[in-house]
Amino acid sequence: MEKVVIVMPAYNEAENIGRMVEELCGQEFLSIRGVEMHLLVVDDNSPDGTGKVVQERMRKYDRLHLLSGEKQGLGMAYVRGMKYAVKELNADAVMEMDADFQHPPRFVKPMVEAYLNGADYVIGSRYIPGGSVPKEWAFSRKAVSFFGNLFIRLVLLKPSLHDLTTGFRLTRVGGVLDKIDLDNLMEKERFAYKVDLLYQSVKNAKKTVEVPLEFAPRTKEKSKFNPKEMIATFKVAIILGIKDKAKFIKFGTVGFIGYVVNALGLYFFARLKFPEWAIWASATELAVINNYILNNIWTFKSEKITGLGRWIYKFFQFNLTSVGALIIQTIFGTLGVSLFGPGSRQILLPFIIVFLVLPYNYFMYNAVIWKSWNLAKILKRN
Repeated sequence: MEKVVIVMPAYNEAENIGRMVEELCGQEFLSIRGVEMHLLVVDDNSPDGTGKVVQERMRKYDRLHLLSGEKQGLGMAYVRGMKYAVKELNADAVMEMDADFQHPPRFVKPMVEAYLNGADYVIGSRYIPGGSVPKEWAFSRKAVSFFGNLFIRLVLLKPSLHDLTTGFRLTRVGGVLDKIDLDNLMEKERFAYKVDLLYQSVKNAKKTVEVPLEFAPRTKEKSKFNPKEMIATFKVAIILGIKDKAKFIKFGTVGFIGYVVNALGLYFFARLKFPEWAIWASATELAVINNYILNNIWTFKSEKITGLGRWIYKFFQFNLTSVGALIIQTIFGTLGVSLFGPGSRQILLPFIIVFLVLPYNYFMYNAVIWKSWNLAKILKRN
């Protein structure tokens, strides 16, 4: 039977942790079939006696565990808990959950059921039908939560996911969590680590599922989230967004240089009185040569083609795959000139490249030439 371990950091949660343990271990776990549920409380030597409360309950529940340590921040508490859950408790899946009842225990079951139905990564979402944020929240806080989450979705280009800042998540260990360097997550001392962990988990997971979460207000104390946490979260999202799109930015830069080469070629070959089809074909080939060399030494540096024989072979393969771009540009360029006249060449070129050639080339470069994409994995995921 598979084992799911809930990792629950609890610093100064003595007033909540006892009831949380009773509701999870004494009630919710009993209703979940098909897995062995465990609760791991991570206590950073809370001065209010949180650890002692857990130790007392451990006499009653054999699937309750306590991991103590020094206070280093929320992210580090989760990292320590996840590593312990995997190495010491042999978890097949790890779940993140707060101890303050903002994640109501009744939502654990649907998260686990989604995992049992094949999900590698399960997100408790406040922003899908059935999910919600507390009615008690002021309008300003609701707005910050909603638009902050929307900002991160846009930066990371994850429109299909609706809640990227939630802390209620379940992750399969094999193939997802075990591929993440937990010790080097960004901003581990803050809430912002959640964005980095989610980003990497979604990339590794073959199937990501969102289930509704009715986010509840804290039963004790005030929220620990503050402007510093929000700024750190946005910073992590922006860094990840840039990092994730770095290859495309390089590709676009090379493409722009290729565009300049192409434009100069059109002008040069037109001055030489080449036939119309030869003007477009020759200018395109010059851009192809430019793109192959620059992409190989810069855009796809990590997959760089080396060795003279292989370099020449890939160059010919690159030309063959570029036939599509050549055909696209020649057909639409010639058609455009026939409709709008020779003076339209320099106007037609950017539209043809941006909307037709660029998407085609990006796909072929990643999937065929440098093979930075695993198409089988992508198709299986979709």
